[in-house]
Amino acid sequence: MERILGQDRAVDQLLRAIASGRVHHAWVFAGPRGVGKFTAAMEFAKLLLDPAAGPDLTGRWSVDPHGPIAARVDSGNHPDLHVIRKELALISDNPALRTRKLSNIPVDLLREHMIGGKGPGDRRYEPVVFHSPTMGNRKVFIIDEAELLDTTGQNALLKTLEEPPTGTHLILVTSRPEQLLPTIHSRAQLVRFRLLPPAAMNAWMDRARLAADDPMERAWITAFADGSPGVAKLAADHGFHAWETQLDPLLARLERGGWTTELGDAMAALVDEFAAGWVKAHANASKDAANKDGAAHLLSLLAARLRRSLRTATSPGGGETGPALARIEAVHRCEQELAANVNLKQAFEGLAIAWARAGEPSAATAPVLDALLAGG
Repeated sequence: MERILGQDRAVDQLLRAIASGRVHHAWVFAGPRGVGKFTAAMEFAKLLLDPAAGPDLTGRWSVDPHGPIAARVDSGNHPDLHVIRKELALISDNPALRTRKLSNIPVDLLREHMIGGKGPGDRRYEPVVFHSPTMGNRKVFIIDEAELLDTTGQNALLKTLEEPPTGTHLILVTSRPEQLLPTIHSRAQLVRFRLLPPAAMNAWMDRARLAADDPMERAWITAFADGSPGVAKLAADHGFHAWETQLDPLLARLERGGWTTELGDAMAALVDEFAAGWVKAHANASKDAANKDGAAHLLSLLAARLRRSLRTATSPGGGETGPALARIEAVHRCEQELAANVNLKQAFEGLAIAWARAGEPSAATAPVLDALLAGG
């Protein structure tokens, strides 16, 4: 558990459960994206699966990080640990799953790897969840991105949650707990994870060595990640700082009361480039899902910029908060449009216009914006 930075309350909750000897069978690990939920689930699994786990000299429960159980968990070949994520479809026995785009966790994947039941073509899957443990007295199932289970999949999971096999523990990892059914929440223990405080975030950045040769880029990534190591890694891996560099002069021009027709196209192009690269690197990835993911990252970049604007505006002599608040509303509106499958370019063009209007444009610019809003 020492690997989990900045989540002392969550770690303490889990260690207390282990020490009590009465570990609940179902858990929901909920919190922002990239803050250590899945890592914590894997470390918790080590404690559950290792019969040699116990209190260390400080009284905290731990496992030998170099022991055989930890090594098997880390290498992904412990027979009693089952990690279920949408990418398992790529190696499914079901041809229909192998060829589908990876945008959710279909119920047939859950049947194949956990709950059993009838699949396509009258094929029946064994309920792996009811198999006896291979190496000890416990089994652990981790469902990553559990919010990707649709209602059918979640309902199919309920029987296992209502009548859990002895010694079986289920951990649902999610950044959107509101997407899980109330009946699932009522049968599970909730563990909340939070954004990392600055000291823990800096410790993680030192450990990860992201953008180590560029102090300015590191500072930007740290601010952009806003306490999420996963977001920091994503920003470094996909060059989000370069996105900022490209968009900054366009956004600044609008904020000064000028106008540019390039911003909407530039934002759409960046997202399209991200999605194309993601699909190329991940077999069977959904381009539509990658577009939405890329758009979410770009809107997060804009939100980070607006947070800085608000901090400046609320400082002594900082000026009006109205423009930043109006732009925050415009970003939220763009999110809603993209969720409703509005064309990417159209949504970003609308955002660019709203961004300009929020700054009370000059008389020379206003007719141009009015014409654009009217479709002229």
